[in-house]
Amino acid sequence: MKVDDIRNQLRRRGVSGTSALRKPELVKTLARTMRSEGRGGAARRSTGPAGRPAAKKTTAAKKTAAAKKTTAARRKATSPAKSAPAARATGARAKATGTRRAAPARAKATASRAKAAPARAKAAPSRAKAAPSRAKAAPSRAKAAPSRAKAAPARKAASARAQAAPTLGPASSRSIGSSQLITSLADRPERPGRSLVTRNHEVIQRWARARGAKPATIAGTERGDRPGVLTFNIPGYRESSRIREVTWDDWFRTFDSRRLNLIYQEQMRDGRQSNFFRTENPNREDG
Repeated sequence: MKVDDIRNQLRRRGVSGTSALRKPELVKTLARTMRSEGRGGAARRSTGPAGRPAAKKTTAAKKTAAAKKTTAARRKATSPAKSAPAARATGARAKATGTRRAAPARAKATASRAKAAPARAKAAPSRAKAAPSRAKAAPSRAKAAPSRAKAAPARKAASARAQAAPTLGPASSRSIGSSQLITSLADRPERPGRSLVTRNHEVIQRWARARGAKPATIAGTERGDRPGVLTFNIPGYRESSRIREVTWDDWFRTFDSRRLNLIYQEQMRDGRQSNFFRTENPNREDG
């Protein structure tokens, strides 16, 4: 049943003062009223849903609630004063415990430093002994500095010659790897009969002039307006009707564009002049 229905039934039975009651109290009041009616019942009371005893109970409940509130207020008023000393005492005990625990750690650290002190004392003489050695080494480094300073110009000159001289094309054959590199007119063979390799134009021209050789190509191998297979026309050496002389400009233009290397000899092993030469192509083809 709904609350309004219960209140209506109580009103019909002559029970008043039900507007302040909740549903559980209304149900109890209705049940008591119906039991009273079932027994042949006493006259309905007009003072309240449960009569005077109910009013007495309500007053007693109010007094009990007021007493509980007063007790709770007293407890709250006394609790901060009691808890503050307790908190301070707890903090003091925690500090004392931490101090006692830290004391052994400090003692161990002191002992470790005491043990390390002799080791440092022993190391000090070693460092003192090493100091003269470093002092002795200093003049040696000072003496070596002029040598390095003298060697620096030589290295710079060698680097400059290497940069000025034409570099070899990709050395793809064993003949290039086993030949002595000649990069300028100042370079000389290590021994008679030594195989030489170069790309220097002046070196090539000096070798050809010493033999009366002329720059040439093999007829039929031309590539457009450029010479084909490069060779030299040396009087009495490799004479052929297919050899066609060209200018040095055309010869070197083809030589450089194809990145060829000239492998040659200055002398044979017995010291006689050698006319051996060949042009080496990076792709291991005949130049």
